[in-house]
Amino acid sequence: MSKVSSPAVKLIEEGDELIVKQMKADAGQLLPKHKASDESVIVICEGKCIMKFPETEHLLEEGESIIIPTNVWHQILVKQEFRALHIMPKGIQFEFTN
Repeated sequence: MSKVSSPAVKLIEEGDELIVKQMKADAGQLLPKHKASDESVIVICEGKCIMKFPETEHLLEEGESIIIPTNVWHQILVKQEFRALHIMPKGIQFEFTN
């Protein structure tokens, strides 16, 4: 089992309604399990990851994106060193669990 650790996060852009953050993580890294108060989008810029939801898993590769629904637990397992953009509303709130 992979140890849970946070990705490197950097603010890329901030508008009136939306914010864009870059996430970077190494192969094998398991990011924290969480849910959010608002819908958001993740765009994979480099590498590969598995987006884990309660009932499904999605392999995401460079150039692909996924919409993260509101209040749905999810977690990312990095398969190949990756960089992604996370596009979300400015007021989004996150809740984390083990």
